[in-house]
Amino acid sequence: MRRPNPGEDWLDHADVPLLRTIATAVVKLADATGLQSFTLPYDADVARAVNGTALACLLQQAQPPTSVPDLLSWCRTRPLEDWPLDLPADAFGPDDYLIDPESGAPSQLCHEWWVQGRDSAAAEYDRRVVRRAMYLCREASSPECYTAFRRLLVTKPVLTSDDQFDLATDLYLEPVRPLLDDIYEPVPAGYLRNGGYLTCFRCHTLLTPVVGGGWWCERDQCRSRGPAPRGRELSVEDVGELVHLVRPLRQFVTGPGRAEVELERQLKDLRLSVEMWPGFDAYDVRITFPDGHVWAIDVKDWAHPGLLGRASRPVRPEPQYDEACWVVPQYRVNARRDYLGIYERNRPPSAGGLRLLSDIQLIDAASARLRGVTGPQARISPTRSDTVDGGRNA
Repeated sequence: MRRPNPGEDWLDHADVPLLRTIATAVVKLADATGLQSFTLPYDADVARAVNGTALACLLQQAQPPTSVPDLLSWCRTRPLEDWPLDLPADAFGPDDYLIDPESGAPSQLCHEWWVQGRDSAAAEYDRRVVRRAMYLCREASSPECYTAFRRLLVTKPVLTSDDQFDLATDLYLEPVRPLLDDIYEPVPAGYLRNGGYLTCFRCHTLLTPVVGGGWWCERDQCRSRGPAPRGRELSVEDVGELVHLVRPLRQFVTGPGRAEVELERQLKDLRLSVEMWPGFDAYDVRITFPDGHVWAIDVKDWAHPGLLGRASRPVRPEPQYDEACWVVPQYRVNARRDYLGIYERNRPPSAGGLRLLSDIQLIDAASARLRGVTGPQARISPTRSDTVDGGRNA
């Protein structure tokens, strides 16, 4: 594998746009028909993905995939490092697949590349929903409503008929009620086994039945901790209409939200004052120390540190704070060698040296500050080396 070049522009590599197209094709096929069956004619992105991959392979004198099923087989059985594509060294890890080999579903990495693609209207669906919720809550002058809405997306990704009735009587959610019918959808039959559904005990999303009688959780964090523990068993006869959050919200709001509320719990265990999603979600977590010093935290749960680095930007300035950083769950750092280093190599100068810490590092820094430590280990703001050397790529 080529060594990473801290100064390289990813767009100097011919196949970066192609990888985005392939990821977009995989997600679109999964959303339209599932990855096990196809209908003609194919979406234009699907055709571009097959044709572009074939051309890239021919240029590398490699045998190309010859059909859509063949390309999807590559996505599921070949890690990206084995594809004959011109990609930056930081664009993938040694075990990165676009389709999860066990479940046959698009991987988290695939979704992150999809978000980077040209289909911005689809890729930004989660942001549009959140912005709409902000607008409705501001119109109602109710920050409490917005907080309740965000917690709903984190804690209730699956709703039974009884759950839906409870939400209909929740006054905090009244301003955003028009959104709820749009963001929850009927559960597909692919989640059903023996007349029932099963949720993950950890993240509360539905588990996918897999060959051999097992269950697969779509959350990377859950899978990193071993087999999914059984949560609620939902019989078709008992639950009535079962709905769950649409996938972009599960992927980019529910997932990171689990990390956010876990961080909230750990900070409160330190007896710190914690406000979630302040200023209608200007950032994720606002931490106030006993002396009035304030930290602002945005939590990111991305599989790909290079893409995360390229997406980095300063934390919004309001509500005011003294220091700010981004935080990633420790399991991401454990899963990818040099995760934090890859982020830094790909962080643009416009991010102002924004630091990325693991959640464990953040808790350690907060604990140090509470003990009266004043050195770098008790700070989260950029160091001089971060601001001068940390961001190199636009």
